[in-house]
Amino acid sequence: MSGENIFTGLTEEHDGDARWAFGTGFTEALAGVDTTLPAGVDGADLAVYCQMLGDDALVQSQRLVQWVTDAPELEEEVALANIALDLLGQARLLLARAGQADGTGRDEDAFAYHRDPAQFRNVRLTEAPRGDFAHAVATLLVLSSWRLALFTRLADSADPVVAAIAAKGVNELAYHREYAVAWTLRLGDGTPYSHERMGAAIADVWPLTGELLATHPLEAALAAQGVAVDPASVRDEVHDVLTQVLTAATLPAPEAFPRPVVAGRDGEHTEHLAPLLEELQSVAREHPEATW
Repeated sequence: MSGENIFTGLTEEHDGDARWAFGTGFTEALAGVDTTLPAGVDGADLAVYCQMLGDDALVQSQRLVQWVTDAPELEEEVALANIALDLLGQARLLLARAGQADGTGRDEDAFAYHRDPAQFRNVRLTEAPRGDFAHAVATLLVLSSWRLALFTRLADSADPVVAAIAAKGVNELAYHREYAVAWTLRLGDGTPYSHERMGAAIADVWPLTGELLATHPLEAALAAQGVAVDPASVRDEVHDVLTQVLTAATLPAPEAFPRPVVAGRDGEHTEHLAPLLEELQSVAREHPEATW
């Protein structure tokens, strides 16, 4: 990095574009990737599916960022920030694919900053209130176990872009799950107080897990074409993983997931999403194409 100060250097690294903080100062997310649609696949349907997976990652990433400067230890702040960055990277690629697949040419910033809550398609667990550290661990345990199961299968997707994104994401999600498992065991099989808090967190998160296994009609259609994964197909795997972890942590393992209900995928969200998006979108909306 050259230049008289760090800001000059950053601008130079982005070809003189002072908008490096967000927007066009970044390299195109899918630059150099073959984005040809698979034969017979509707681009609009693929775009919506990528929004689903991308919105899950984007919203959960924003929620995890709230732990920066507030985690129990500095090491955990760094770990959670890195997990959030992994998810943000996944969101960026998936939303870029959505804009390419539907023919609109929208980039990932347009999807992230310029949609209203009802246009987001994330599952509601990702937008749930932050809660305490045990709650963050419980949420990450469930979401990473579920998303890892999906991405492992999506690595064989008929869409080469989705397959590539999933293959890259598998290693990241394996680490996310490993981190959550370690803390679940540490808290669950720790002191009586940590055991109580971890158990309460699992009980609080569990009612929202049914939505993770609900099959949206679009997911079913794309799964039949080999592009998507039917969430219902990972139910047993995810339940087995969670049962094994919770049992080892001396925590009660719920017998079954709640009834599958499609909600967030169709834009039906809790009251917690709007303020989270307001936080995420405020600068970009107030200062579109800002330079400094």
